[in-house]
Amino acid sequence: MTFEETKEKVRQYAEKYAAKKGYRLNPNPEELDLVYEGLAKRREQYGAQYCPCRIVLGDKEEDRKIICPCIYHADEIEQDGMCHCALFFKAE
Repeated sequence: MTFEETKEKVRQYAEKYAAKKGYRLNPNPEELDLVYEGLAKRREQYGAQYCPCRIVLGDKEEDRKIICPCIYHADEIEQDGMCHCALFFKAE
């Protein structure tokens, strides 16, 4: 699979998840693309979509918490209007 194909899978995943949860994706196309790239790079490097804004520790139990959507995203969206990576935003 090419990097662009991986990135496309990430994009499709994010769109489906946002629609299912009632979130919207980052409205800035350049920022959104950077998050997609980060997730795709992590997916290729580690085999999982780890949040690009969090550190992969190498501890399976701890790292599982930061697979997108990470365990923190819902609280961050509720509190800040968006997740830390700026992928998912609260619907307005």
